[in-house]
Amino acid sequence: MKLTLYYSPFACSLVPYVTLTEAKADFTVHPVNMGKRENMAPEYLALNPEHKVPTLVVDGRALTQNVAIQQWVARTYPATKLLPADPWEELRAISILAWCASGIHPHLTRHFAPQRFCDAPGSEDAMRRIARDNIFENFAIAESILAGRDWFFDHFTAADAHFFWCFRRAGQFKLDLSQFKNCTAHFERMKQRASVQKVLAYEAEVQAKFATAA
Repeated sequence: MKLTLYYSPFACSLVPYVTLTEAKADFTVHPVNMGKRENMAPEYLALNPEHKVPTLVVDGRALTQNVAIQQWVARTYPATKLLPADPWEELRAISILAWCASGIHPHLTRHFAPQRFCDAPGSEDAMRRIARDNIFENFAIAESILAGRDWFFDHFTAADAHFFWCFRRAGQFKLDLSQFKNCTAHFERMKQRASVQKVLAYEAEVQAKFATAA
């Protein structure tokens, strides 16, 4: 089986990099320079007309969107237990993946690039403030879920990888996350995992190459 992950630094393509690494999958990574709009190149659009990352190509077939990709990884490498074994808990984990993708990620994007959502003069600060408030509302929910536990479920799952990306991305915007003690502890635990250390090292390597090519 040939696997290729299309990945961009800082983007949520970090999530399948982590879970594929956890699964000890044999995969190659194709960096996509979003700053140079490589995601809009005809070759990439042929794979993913949504012009986003991640895209996971499995034996020539492209799969997009983290919620689907994580389920594929979990089903293909069941021994890794990237989703809980209990059917109800599995659905709850998929629910958390969808929440990260559609309930948290859009607010992160609005904070990062408010001009994509409102082009009224002087609106950027208000857009960022509203986005921040929505991010914090969602992190408060996660804070409650993580109270007294290391992971979202009884062991590490794909849900942890996806939330890690969300929390990290918010930190990259210099938001004050100090009130979220449980989320911060979860973030620090995630940083100790070999899969996360591997992707962060790779991210730095790709960033350096992109900077050199600029």
